[in-house]
Amino acid sequence: MAKEQIQVLNALDVAKTQWYHFTAIVIAGMGFFTDAYDLFCISLVTKLLGRIYYHVDGAPKPGSLPPNVAAAVNGVAFCGTLSGQLFFGWLGDKMGRKKVYGMTLMMMVICSVGSGLSFGHSAKSVMATLCFFRFWLGFGIGGDYPLSATIMSEYSNKKTRGAFIAAVFAMQGFGILAGGIFAIIISAAFNSRYTAPAYEVDPAGSTVVQADYIWRIIVMVGALPAALTYYWRMKMPETARYTALVAKNMKQAAADMSKVLQVEIQAEPQSEDPAKPKPYGLFSKEFLTRHGLHLLGTSSTWFLLDIAFYSQNLFQKDIFSAIGWIPPAKTMNAIEEVYKIARAQTLIALCSTVPGYWFTVAFIDKIGRFAIQLMGFF
Repeated sequence: MAKEQIQVLNALDVAKTQWYHFTAIVIAGMGFFTDAYDLFCISLVTKLLGRIYYHVDGAPKPGSLPPNVAAAVNGVAFCGTLSGQLFFGWLGDKMGRKKVYGMTLMMMVICSVGSGLSFGHSAKSVMATLCFFRFWLGFGIGGDYPLSATIMSEYSNKKTRGAFIAAVFAMQGFGILAGGIFAIIISAAFNSRYTAPAYEVDPAGSTVVQADYIWRIIVMVGALPAALTYYWRMKMPETARYTALVAKNMKQAAADMSKVLQVEIQAEPQSEDPAKPKPYGLFSKEFLTRHGLHLLGTSSTWFLLDIAFYSQNLFQKDIFSAIGWIPPAKTMNAIEEVYKIARAQTLIALCSTVPGYWFTVAFIDKIGRFAIQLMGFF
């Protein structure tokens, strides 16, 4: 490795924890905050969508989304997320983290607003429009998700890398919590302004016309944190690890890190090192030998975690109803149901999800990654 590469990267690795580290946590963390809000806010309003668009006169229970529509509304964003991760992950290595970051954020802002403005003259057309925007919202989230973690890992020092990356991920918990709290506030405000009887008293009157604004406001608000962080993300320099190792621009890497670390780093003229090992690709035998087991271990455990994590956050509203934590739907009006679901999900996030994230932040550099992961899976 060239001497100036070592100097720039070593300065990053041994840098004292300072203000720019916390700035990077907040800026990258807001990506995870927004991702979690946008992905899981839909679970707060799916029952409301059923009441509004699939009401059947004379039915003993409020309207609900047909199984295929419910699956599409809940799941289409994740199809976009998978596509976005593959596409923007590749693009992030080609164009740089900073440029792709801005693209994903703008896509999230536009599609959050588009989701809330879903239009149409029939239930089918409204759901189709909503699914269209949710797919592209997921596509943007798919790019933001890995890039936020990558940027934090490339900015952090060796000593606190685990805690910093965990802190960025922990913003997901606050995103879920914020979604629940915002839904509580909006539904409580609408319920006090537009009082309505329970479904069993007056089926048609239990869903006031203004209830249609609630779900639109909840999904559109996801655009705000993305828009607010766009300016600050664009002010962050490209990560030195990308600039030095991928773009091969040692001078720029040294200049960027001198600025953020407030330490003078000199970039010497680039020299070829005859002993430098040849680069190898992702699908090469060399990569498989060196990192295949690491990749398999981390990706498979993350896959298993996500089955539980995403299904729990998307479908816990149905579990609440099944176990009686939420009253039967027919005993509430439409807005009350949103309030009760949001309150239950907020309690779960407040008492388990958020503390679990921050337990890891506090102890990951003390008891280690492996022990915490074993505890989590247990």
